[in-house]
Amino acid sequence: MDVRRSGIVVCAALSAAVLWVAGPGASLAGAATGGGECQLQGVANISPPLGSTSGSFAYNFTGTLSSCQSNVAGAPTSGSVSAGIQLPETVTLTCSGGTTTGTVLYQEPIPQGSGSCGNSTTTGASLVTWNDGKHTAVSYNTTGALAAVQLQGTVVASMTLTLVASSVPAGCTAPASFTISSDEPTFAAGEGALAALTFSPTTQDQNCVTMGVSSANISGTVGIGSAQ
Repeated sequence: MDVRRSGIVVCAALSAAVLWVAGPGASLAGAATGGGECQLQGVANISPPLGSTSGSFAYNFTGTLSSCQSNVAGAPTSGSVSAGIQLPETVTLTCSGGTTTGTVLYQEPIPQGSGSCGNSTTTGASLVTWNDGKHTAVSYNTTGALAAVQLQGTVVASMTLTLVASSVPAGCTAPASFTISSDEPTFAAGEGALAALTFSPTTQDQNCVTMGVSSANISGTVGIGSAQ
């Protein structure tokens, strides 16, 4: 990927929940020099845990983006990122007495993967909420072996979340879905992303053999930009 224009390197952070990620020496294929970068710190939760035998799994991820630098004036400098979690949103509720405003939960798409501690592939969508209050949604996929992974993502126009029915007050109904648009102008829909991240189980006993990896710290540098 040749980055001609970039905001803050970010997108792949959204896919940071991938289980095996490139080490600190991995290349961002010019993303940092072409635009900028953000530092990512976060935690991925994996179910069922990754072990030595290949299988299907799902995961969620939450993290922060900091120390963001960019060659685009006015680009956001920090933010939070998530994938596969539930978000509180304020919507119009229809109740027996009429309509009212209330806050209920909506589920982000849950990323899916297949593999083991030795190799894996994943696909999903993630959401960045920037310090300026705007958002960037990213669709991504990864393929990897051991500690290395090829991660590619694309900024998409929006993310649609589904209602968590149990969060709706008794006697009321809420919209079945909630859409969050990619409204951060620094990152236009269609721009691509790459990542160089590190992965480490949150506890030493998660060794993939006697105990699978159910949670992992994710850290590193993430990038986004326009591909030629």
